[in-house]
Amino acid sequence: MPEVLSPFGVLLLWALFGYLLGSIPFGVLITRAAGLGDIRAIGSGNIGATNVLRTGRKGAALATLLLDGGKGAVAVLLARALAGEDAAQLAGFAAFLGHCFPVWLGFRGGKGVATFLGVLLAIAWPIGIAACLTWLATAVLVRISSLAALVAAVLAPLWAVLLGWGEVALLALGLAALILIRHRPNIARLLAGTEPRIGRR
Repeated sequence: MPEVLSPFGVLLLWALFGYLLGSIPFGVLITRAAGLGDIRAIGSGNIGATNVLRTGRKGAALATLLLDGGKGAVAVLLARALAGEDAAQLAGFAAFLGHCFPVWLGFRGGKGVATFLGVLLAIAWPIGIAACLTWLATAVLVRISSLAALVAAVLAPLWAVLLGWGEVALLALGLAALILIRHRPNIARLLAGTEPRIGRR
């Protein structure tokens, strides 16, 4: 009889699944399908929804946002249903890594904000809702997408603790740390006062 996978082997498979799902570059696929060219040659060169919005196609940007968030959520929900909570957290984290470092694009991907929110919504929806509202409130107040993402990421571990999901705090902290790292150029522009505002190309 074939040998049953060890618990570590199961987790490894879910991590691989999450990574490959997260690696799907929806921003690139959607902009090409819409005849907008390669999103990596537009605006900031990022593959996420904020840069897709710079094409002027709100529908394409919304589709990118939903699909990038959805792939994080799907990775979590499938892993949880079939292998439990540890696999769900690992698959979600791997999906985030896949978006940031997709094998299909030479490991040069997006900054992971939508996928981060999708993972949190699926892992523990109260934390996800809190993070989304934090992003929205900050974006409305300052109209700077990167700052809204940074504030939402930094507060996510705190929301996890305050809302009684302490077991998710470490995952939220890891995701937040990577978002901060991925946003280093944005942080430099924020400090210099040159970061573009939402609605301006």
